[in-house]
Amino acid sequence: MKLFVAIFLTLLFIVSFVGAQTSSVSKIGFFEYAPTSTFVLRDNFAVEGERHLQNIKQLTFGGENAEAYFSFDGKQLIFQSKRDGRGCDQIYRMNTDGSNVRMISNGEGRTTCSYFYKDGKQILYASTFLGSKDCPPNPDFSKGYVWAIYPEFDIFTAQPDGSKIKQLTKTNGYDAEATISPDGKKIIFTSMRDGDLDLYSMDKNGKNVKRLTDALGYDGGAFFSPDSKHIVYRAFHPKIPEQIARYKQRLSENLIEPTVFEVWTMNADGSNKRQITKLGAASFAPFFTPDGKRIIFCTNYFAADARKRNFDLALVNTDGSNLERVTFEETFDGFPMFSPDGKKLVFASNRNAAKQGDTNVFSADWVE
Repeated sequence: MKLFVAIFLTLLFIVSFVGAQTSSVSKIGFFEYAPTSTFVLRDNFAVEGERHLQNIKQLTFGGENAEAYFSFDGKQLIFQSKRDGRGCDQIYRMNTDGSNVRMISNGEGRTTCSYFYKDGKQILYASTFLGSKDCPPNPDFSKGYVWAIYPEFDIFTAQPDGSKIKQLTKTNGYDAEATISPDGKKIIFTSMRDGDLDLYSMDKNGKNVKRLTDALGYDGGAFFSPDSKHIVYRAFHPKIPEQIARYKQRLSENLIEPTVFEVWTMNADGSNKRQITKLGAASFAPFFTPDGKRIIFCTNYFAADARKRNFDLALVNTDGSNLERVTFEETFDGFPMFSPDGKKLVFASNRNAAKQGDTNVFSADWVE
């Protein structure tokens, strides 16, 4: 879920800097930010109305931390972070109580989209380090709010301590946003190898690559259902000529505009594609509930002004019915994932930020 986070958090930093310079409302892309006193440390992380979340615990403190995902034994989290003075994200792991944080990527290039293998003997992430050891440049936000589709991104595996890095994808163009099925057999990822941003599956060793989507537009941020039989993902498929032309122009510049995403599902073989949400909002980071009957995701659908960076978690049935708001914090909540036993939810949030732009990892007991 993935590509979004590095650019989104960079945007928060830019917005925070602008906010510090003026008391007026600042606008960047489709977000609007007015400096407030929201960013005050507190002991109680819960917000009224968040009935599904109990015993919320903050696991990281300061900087930009997000996309935290459980190991298959539920004892570890792997996440990306721009900390320690780094110019772009690197991959870290920690215990699920927030202890023993350590960097496990090589500190070169930009990284994103990390995940554990089921046996716990390998990790998976995307990096640009083969293209350059330096951080790639951020996109030009003067063109509006855009995501950069860095063509240098490839998917790699490594030992849990970061050693023995092995390149898994070797095609030209963007390869990233990889996650692994609960049965441990398949990887799903987003690639531009055929000229558009589509979803592909492959065996855990990188073999038997299969294209799963082929509609014009972006398909990505995918996760498998608990039984490994279905896939949930985010998508934007332009329809009218003006949208199509704009999408193709941005793609030729290795950019996309993430103003509207909808949640979709399909079978693991790519059949039976179904649009689940029709919110006309930026909805992303979908993940199945432990029973496989609902989807939790992040959206700005509930924001009074879509230009503001107020994103919340929401639930929806797999047939698109019964939309339910889960978080009510007036900033950003996103990138949710359930623990393997279904008892915990981990997510990223701006709540309890020590300073503007901080995004931290939180865990909570999940209550039906």
